[in-house]
Amino acid sequence: MSHQINQVVIVGGGTAGWLTAAVLSSQLNSSKSGAVQITLVESPDIPILGVGEGTWPNLRATLRKVGIEEADFMRQCDATFKQGALFANWMKPKNGQLHEYYHPLNTVSHSSYEFSLAPYYLLGYGENARYDHVVATQSHVCDNGLAPKEKTTPEYQAVQEYSYHLNANKFASFLTKHCVENLGVKHVLGNVTSVQLCEQHFIKSVVTDNSNHAEIQGDFFVDCSGSKAILMAQTYQIPWNDISDIILNDTAIAMQVPYADPQREIASHTIMTAQDNGWIWDIGLYNRRGVGHVFSSKHTDIETAEKQLREYVGPEAEGLEARVIPLKLGYREKFWHKNCVAIGMSAGFVEPLEASAIYLYDAAANMLADQFPRSRGAMQYVEEKFNRSFTMRMERTIDFIKLHYCISDRDDTQYWRDNCSKHTIPDTLLTRLEHWKEHPPTKYDFEHAWEPFNLDSYLYVLYGMNFNTDISHNQHSFNMTGLAKRKIQDVSELSSRLVKHLPKHRDLLDKVYKYGFTKI
Repeated sequence: MSHQINQVVIVGGGTAGWLTAAVLSSQLNSSKSGAVQITLVESPDIPILGVGEGTWPNLRATLRKVGIEEADFMRQCDATFKQGALFANWMKPKNGQLHEYYHPLNTVSHSSYEFSLAPYYLLGYGENARYDHVVATQSHVCDNGLAPKEKTTPEYQAVQEYSYHLNANKFASFLTKHCVENLGVKHVLGNVTSVQLCEQHFIKSVVTDNSNHAEIQGDFFVDCSGSKAILMAQTYQIPWNDISDIILNDTAIAMQVPYADPQREIASHTIMTAQDNGWIWDIGLYNRRGVGHVFSSKHTDIETAEKQLREYVGPEAEGLEARVIPLKLGYREKFWHKNCVAIGMSAGFVEPLEASAIYLYDAAANMLADQFPRSRGAMQYVEEKFNRSFTMRMERTIDFIKLHYCISDRDDTQYWRDNCSKHTIPDTLLTRLEHWKEHPPTKYDFEHAWEPFNLDSYLYVLYGMNFNTDISHNQHSFNMTGLAKRKIQDVSELSSRLVKHLPKHRDLLDKVYKYGFTKI
């Protein structure tokens, strides 16, 4: 009989490690005797990086699946609602006006896979309004500082699609407690000093400096050890695909900014403001803002970048520490090798734009749990499938992140000129952009079921940034003008109703933190 998989060892904690532990232990029912057992070993000496405090809606389903109450999670992690991202200054100002657009999380009133308003918007049916305002109610909700749901909306359910902004350090601690107390995960504090392989080069154990757990044996291992990649890089030497020639931002400076006014309104979207040589994120948590400057060290220096960050924050930045974080950009040639899979920064990292990091951790953990092999004989097929899937996800993430830069009309610095140079744009994206000059994107441009960024996401960015798709030669093909007008009117009317009835974001948060949600 093939070697059975009964013991899983996760090396590394943080969001990636503990989210993986939660998903695996919940789905594999690890609290029961005879089920697959999960042990997580993490260093007591390495702080959580915590760059990404933005999430995607898929996290709601995961939190619910692993048995977490939404209000409890929000209180413990300083979490707020996220309905998308506002991009500011990514194009040249027009008529003295700062260029802005939203990438919201949903469209509510129509699905571009069934009927796309994009061609009709291009033909002028939007009456010169912004694309996101024409097709989506959510941008109007965000403009008015409103929440995506009401107090009476049951937990994890939505009126408008949403995810969260959260404190990454508190989230990891919250998951640690939940996994250990409720899901049967064994927690070991210690530094991994060596890795033991069997004759077939499968990992059989990790050795730690914890005298009570000197050697931890396992049948399957998950590398969540961050950029150190103790298993995938140091043990298996799986090569790293560097993407710094495509994604130019390689450094971040982060600050935690307390609210001067504790009742200040909180934006329910990430604000991403482009700079001369990068961009600044601004995330509103319940008790503070997380603000940071992501930039290219080849185009500016740390001192200049920090000065721009402090100028953006204003007087509230006085006396606050600014933490410099180097970003290792790229991904593994393989994410699964033998009896080891990499999840988190050991697997890959693009940059914080569009908050893809926690999404990829969550997606990897759920795919591993759904396809979990109980024997080595079943492992090869799952390994090949996992590697294909996550290579695709990384490549598509890189394309979508690069899109924000390479279609900008900004040419005021060498940074923006380099980002728009064809030498820094993947061929896959160049081919698509050439096609989209005469054909709006459709569902047929997205052939994989698990693409991280779908049709609507591309439409929001392309036409939020005024990408020129000339369909005058084919305008007679878009003959459902009556339906398009009705749907545009539907968006307008529903937006008005939502703006009238949804609560202010801060007001809903205060109630949720005090009273919780209605249970399903």
